[in-house]
This record gives sequence, C-alpha cells and structure tokens, in this order.
Amino acid sequence: MTQKAPLVTPVLIGGCIVIMIGFAIRASFGVFQIPIGSEFGWPRAEFSLAIAIQNLAWGIGQPLFGALAERFGDRKAIVTGALFYAAGLVLSSFAVTPGAHQLLEILVGFGIAGTGFGVILAVVGRAASDENRSLTLGIATAAGSAGQVIGAPIAELLLSHYPWQTVFLIFAAVVLLSLLALPMMRTEKLATRAELEQSLGQALKQAFRDPSYTLIFLGFFSCGYQLAFITAHFPAMVTEMCGTPAADGMLAALGITTTSALGAAAIAVIGLANIVGTITAAWAGKRWPRKYLLALIYLGRTIAAGLFILMPITPASVLLFSLAMGAMWLATVPLTSGLIAHIYGLRYMGTLYGFVFLSHQIGGFLGVWLGGRLYDIYGDYTLVWWVGVGVGAFSAIVHLPVRERALNTVVPA
Repeated sequence: MTQKAPLVTPVLIGGCIVIMIGFAIRASFGVFQIPIGSEFGWPRAEFSLAIAIQNLAWGIGQPLFGALAERFGDRKAIVTGALFYAAGLVLSSFAVTPGAHQLLEILVGFGIAGTGFGVILAVVGRAASDENRSLTLGIATAAGSAGQVIGAPIAELLLSHYPWQTVFLIFAAVVLLSLLALPMMRTEKLATRAELEQSLGQALKQAFRDPSYTLIFLGFFSCGYQLAFITAHFPAMVTEMCGTPAADGMLAALGITTTSALGAAAIAVIGLANIVGTITAAWAGKRWPRKYLLALIYLGRTIAAGLFILMPITPASVLLFSLAMGAMWLATVPLTSGLIAHIYGLRYMGTLYGFVFLSHQIGGFLGVWLGGRLYDIYGDYTLVWWVGVGVGAFSAIVHLPVRERALNTVVPA
C-alpha cells in the first residue's frame, strides 16, 4: 500500500516562517503614513509615492528573484532578498527627505520580492505532492495573512513607545532573524520530462504567446491595486473618516479606543479572516476550476467595496468590511499560482508567476500613488476607491475565457 505523502513538511514550515515575517512588516507600512508625514510636514502623496515605488520594485524584482532561484538556488535568492529588505529598512530610518524614502523603498521592494510569494510558493509547491499542492500553496499564502494579523498592531504598539526610526531598525533585525528557517527549506527540482527538455526562454515564449497567460496577467492587476491601496491608506482613511469608537463596550475591551487603533485593527482583521479564506480557496481550487473561483472572488471584492463606500463609515462598518475583504484578500494567490503551475508546469513556476505578479504590483503602485495624489487634490479617498471597484469588476470578467489545461504534459521515456 502506497504511503500517503504528508501535508506538513519542514519545507512548508520554513517557508511559512519566512513569508509570515516578511508580510508582517510589509503590511505595517500604512501605520507609518501619518507619523512620518506629520514629523516632516509632507503632503500625503509623498510617503504614498514611497510605498508605491516599493510595490513597483517588488513587482519588477519578483521575476528576477524567480529566475535567480531557478539558476542559483532558492535559498541564495531568499538570503539576497532578506539582505535587501534589511538594508532598505535601516537606511530608511536615517532618511529625512521624500526623495530619500522613495529611493530606498526600491531596496525594500526587492527585499519583499526575494522573501515573498514568488520564491517561497515555488519552493513549497515543488516540495508538495500532487494531491497536497493546492492546499500547501494555500497554507503558505495564509502564513502571509498571519503576518498581517500581527504586523500592523505590533507596529502601532512599538510606535507608542519608540520613534518610527527605531521601529524600522527593529524590523530590519527581525527580517534577518527569519533566515534561521532556511535549513528547513531543502527541496529538489521536480518537473516532468517535457519541462526538463524546455529552457527558460522557451517556457517564457510559450507563456507569452498563450492568450490565457495574458488574461491571468491582466486579471491580477486589480488584486494589487486593491490590496496595496487598502494596506497603505486604509488605516489613515479610517483615522480621518470614521467616528470615534465608543469609550466602553466590546471595542474598548479590545483596547480599540481611537480611530488610529481601529485602523490598525482593521488591517489585522483582514489578515485574520484571510487565513480562513485563503485555505478555503486553496481547498476549493482542487475541486473546481480555478478561473471561475477567481472570477467569483473578484466579483465579491467589487460588491464589498461598493457597499462599504456607499454606507456611512462607522467602527462597525469598518470591521465588517475588513472581515469580508479579508476572506478574499489573498485567496487569489494560491489559485493564480496553482493555475500557472497547472498550465505551464513546476520547473519555471517562480519566474512565470513572477511576471504575472509584476501586473499585480503595477496595480499596487497605482493604487498607493493614486490614493495619496487624489487625497491631496480632493481631500478624501472616494474617487480612488471607486476606481478600485471598477478594476475589480474588470478582473472578474477577464478570468472567464482562460483555458485551464496543462500545456506541458509528461512525455513517455
């Protein structure tokens, strides 16, 4: 009798540790929006542009780190990413001009690319058995959500005791400590014979000529737009637009007595809900066509965002929206990465997912930058929010024609 492959492996545990720490810090940047801007008297667009550049650098770096991992090894790529990440945080702590912050966020973005989804999901995906791969990708993605649960509240807590510069230095040390998980991440390069006979250039040419790859690329744009905008601006939006939480009651019992605390808690609620949502999406991806699940998720996001902005913004509506959006937050990641692995194979999954993720981060750049720019022009986030609703509906539509079939099938020996 064939022994069933284990779901939880050292590779999965190590990957979850690295991705959780990286995403905890990355998800906290919105909490720094007001403290840094207030200290230097910057318009909202200045720090927003820094975070936007971070997202764009992350997207540009993702296929590069994917190729680096496939050429020189996954762990070397992760170490390089962690060094970029820590260097960017340390140098940013000494930056006093908008231009310096914006330039140094390139290092942070490359660091997130080296320690984030593109590299880590490829590692855990190759290490997983066929029957466990979808759920394994979901668990690794959910680890990013777990990081989001703790990232913003920890940043808020640290900022109540230390200046933001010190918090950046603490985060840099934590990034480097995540490398202690690397010995667990040993895996072999698994591929079909057809994939082994294919070069990276051939794999890229095959994907770029496939209309389905283009549709997946376009569809991932809105995911980046929505997630990056909310991560960077939602805490500030809640701080300024929401009524003050009640002095007593459940929120006060949880320590949420100010709008800034509510904004940080909203990001944590999104991350907490997404742990369940992402694993559920990964489970569903093994049973139903991923393209239809992706279309439903984008449609759900569109409806949730539209209803939120149309209703009065209160502490209750903030938390309800965060719960709903959180359930769909990173649920697209295991489905999108699993779709790419299914259609194009495992060998070059990191690079192929990296190029698709570039679209995600172009969307992220625009979401963060437009959020700050339009806020400075109009004094609120309403217009940029409705743009997010529109691109969400677009993504729901473009996934429907995707042809979900494997191109690189096994070639008999």
